[in-house]
Amino acid sequence: MKCRSCDRAVMFDLYRAARPLLFAIPPEAAHAVALCALNISSRLGLLSSLPNPASPIDLLGLRFSNRLGVAAGLDKDGVAIDALCRLGFGFVEVGTVTPKPQSGNARPRLFRLRDDRALINRMGFPNAGIEALATRLQQRTSRGLCGVNIGKNALTSLDEAATDYLTCLSAIYSNADYVAINVSSPNTSGLRRLQGDDLLSPLLSRMLEARNKLAREHNRVVPLLVKLTIDLGDRLTDAARTVHKSGIDGIIVTNTTTSRQALRYAGNEEGGLSGAPLLNRTIDALHRVRAEVSSTLPIIGVGGIASAADAIAVRRAGADLLQIYTALIYRGPQLINEILSALASE
Repeated sequence: MKCRSCDRAVMFDLYRAARPLLFAIPPEAAHAVALCALNISSRLGLLSSLPNPASPIDLLGLRFSNRLGVAAGLDKDGVAIDALCRLGFGFVEVGTVTPKPQSGNARPRLFRLRDDRALINRMGFPNAGIEALATRLQQRTSRGLCGVNIGKNALTSLDEAATDYLTCLSAIYSNADYVAINVSSPNTSGLRRLQGDDLLSPLLSRMLEARNKLAREHNRVVPLLVKLTIDLGDRLTDAARTVHKSGIDGIIVTNTTTSRQALRYAGNEEGGLSGAPLLNRTIDALHRVRAEVSSTLPIIGVGGIASAADAIAVRRAGADLLQIYTALIYRGPQLINEILSALASE
């Protein structure tokens, strides 16, 4: 019988050995190497029996094996879905993906803030396009749930943005477990204006109309969620109210921030900040959103979770599901087990 604790120990040791090497090369290159190594580990069977100490949960019409997922951005093109699921995550969110392939913003566009345990990115949705992702979704073999985070191409005007979102929804409807509508990235010019009620309401209305038509055609309902940003400030509750009234299935709180509050970092790189400095703002945003919407509306909490205690705090603030990304880079796969163990005893 295969030793599960041995598998986990091997993974921890491999990450501890690889981390100095990964941090010695540029962040974006390290990201690509890490995804490649993760896939190789999966194919070698090193991830095939990692235990899951948490209990399953039924939400959004889906059964999640646990509450912890991978945030969008880690696997933009869905190249490591199976491997990430085998790490122990209850779900993986891939993307952000756009209808047409695009290269994103100029490099360098990803920066480590080690003292802050944070990242700054201005990636700009680099991806191979929705058709490439649709093919990969068809090829996945793991039973883990996979959500798809969708956006508009950089050259698409806001007036035509809905067409991009609808194109993405249609292309991956057969193989996505849920779809997250990204209207909150700071790295695509003008995108955040879609969070205003004048643009958000008609967009969500069209998305729901298309989803309901696709549901009849495919005989399955794919949940739709909207990802919002804490940078909305007092308008966050307005956006949450708009989402709730629209009939959308859930909300993701929060995207990266352009704020540089409470950072040791003193540079001037533009882009979205992720990582530990977001935690308190994420918790505050979750309290405000949860107070504004129904107690039964599913909320995914993401932003700043870097420990088991952080995960519990985000849960208590109103999040039904949790996502991590930046902390996984700094802490490695050991963090997954710590959070799942804490959630299991909560």
